[in-house]
Amino acid sequence: MTDHPAAARVTAIYEAVASSWDARRAQTLFERPWLDAFRAAMPGPVPSVLDRGCGTGRPLGACLADRGCCITGIDAAPAMIAAARAALPAHDWHVADMRALPPLGPYDGLLAWHSLFHLSPDDQRATIAGFATLAKPGAPLLFSSGPEAGEAIGTMNGEPLYHASLDPDEYRAILAAAGFDVLRHVPEDPESGGATVWLARRRPAA
Repeated sequence: MTDHPAAARVTAIYEAVASSWDARRAQTLFERPWLDAFRAAMPGPVPSVLDRGCGTGRPLGACLADRGCCITGIDAAPAMIAAARAALPAHDWHVADMRALPPLGPYDGLLAWHSLFHLSPDDQRATIAGFATLAKPGAPLLFSSGPEAGEAIGTMNGEPLYHASLDPDEYRAILAAAGFDVLRHVPEDPESGGATVWLARRRPAA
């Protein structure tokens, strides 16, 4: 499958808006119920979390940090990571492509909120399969997707912003093959700005 031309521009678009991202991005934390469920599924007072596509680390990473989590954030836009390091210096931030991570993990929780859907369908398949090596047994995975299979082009700063999604049944199949059980799936959740949200858990060790 050939990637849509807009898929190659996603990082550059986010790099260009990094300085104004916190003002652009809603800080009201309507995602809190999902974050609460995600945090509750992790053991211990200081669980480790990998935030894949972390942006500036706010508000989601900051919320989890306030709840005692130790965050490792990955984003391909250097300016986003610079902002995250300035805002949350006690945590670990890396400039890296989500599809080619440095040696990391495993973690007590995995987060990919509004980031996975910027990858092509084939890259999403590979990325989800790779979650298996990054998650400790029992670790929750929280991510958002589109509601159905297909590609969509939005806009940011007047540029085409790429999004893609797999079919929900395919997400379930790939997650199951990677060792994750779906705990909850809400298509176009009205309480989360219309995001289609998945909460899964890595199966415990046999």
